[in-house]
Amino acid sequence: MGTPSVRDQLRRALGDALKSRDMVAVSALRSALGAIDNATAVPAGPAAAASASSPHIAGAPAGLGATETKRRRLSDDDVSAIVRAEVTEREAAACDYERAGHADRAGRLRREADILAAALAVEP
Repeated sequence: MGTPSVRDQLRRALGDALKSRDMVAVSALRSALGAIDNATAVPAGPAAAASASSPHIAGAPAGLGATETKRRRLSDDDVSAIVRAEVTEREAAACDYERAGHADRAGRLRREADILAAALAVEP
């Protein structure tokens, strides 16, 4: 079996954080996984004419999978870049909070950045 993907590492870390009830880690990991899922969304285009429509809602597509669309596939490099961006955003926000005199919030964001960097196996 090969090395686990970055997404698998994040999911495993989320499971561990849930078991240990580490809510800061849970929040950071869920946020990163959400950002990854959002990146797989395809842009909405013009609606295609449905061949079958719903008898309940005029013009609505009907049938199994009628509204489904394929998601974009991300490479491990793409996923790593998304997580690195999440780390960078948290570090920048922590600096802003610190300048505003909110050391407690800055500390939480730095901890989240460290958790994500550790799950990614990179230095923050």
